[in-house]
Amino acid sequence: MPLDQIRIAAAASGLALRGAFHPEAGDLVPAAASGAPIGTLVLLGFAGPAQWPSFATSAEAMDAAPDPLDRWSRRIIGDLAAASGATAFYPFGGAPFLPFLAWARRAEPVHPSPLGMLIHPDWGLWHSYRGALGFTARLALPAPDRRPSPCLTCSDRPCLSACPVGAFAPGRYDAGRCATHLATAKAGACNAAGCLARRACPVGTEAEQPPAQAAFHLAAFRRAQQQYSGSPAPDAPDKLAP
Repeated sequence: MPLDQIRIAAAASGLALRGAFHPEAGDLVPAAASGAPIGTLVLLGFAGPAQWPSFATSAEAMDAAPDPLDRWSRRIIGDLAAASGATAFYPFGGAPFLPFLAWARRAEPVHPSPLGMLIHPDWGLWHSYRGALGFTARLALPAPDRRPSPCLTCSDRPCLSACPVGAFAPGRYDAGRCATHLATAKAGACNAAGCLARRACPVGTEAEQPPAQAAFHLAAFRRAQQQYSGSPAPDAPDKLAP
């Protein structure tokens, strides 16, 4: 199946094609459902706000059951895999987790940002990976996009100073400090707009999440913090940055 055809099918289902690559042994890509090695791995996800309405109007978003975005992703990508003869892979579902962030760096020009999230030259920090399609065939791919990290030319790094409680530092994210702050009356701006550090990044500002999308991921962060800390905390930026 040509890559453009996969792109069109993914877009019709509410997902963006997030790059592709031909796996090597060190990429740790599992075998296909048939047991054959994967010849091409195609990543799918969100890029800016364009895909959000497809999920927000879905049955999973409306049924009040846990993990709506993961369930929607599994259904949509599972259907794409079945229709194209591919094997579906997901960045969620429990350990051992697949190395999606390493795969992302093989598939497109994303780089670690000072906040820890991967930054894209076009989408900034406003993108995520919801799954991947593994094809046993070695599909024709365009030349790799080798654009450097936009952080290399950002001398001010406003992302590191925008957090009101200093939860971010180079190589460190204090999720507990973030969650504790969000549970206080002083966190109005954060709760209204989403992560202020993330929004301070000057790259891809036109791709920022709409309020409903930001609120969804903030709520997920709070639940995750409450689950793992046992304290009444407020939902985390998606671990793969929606």
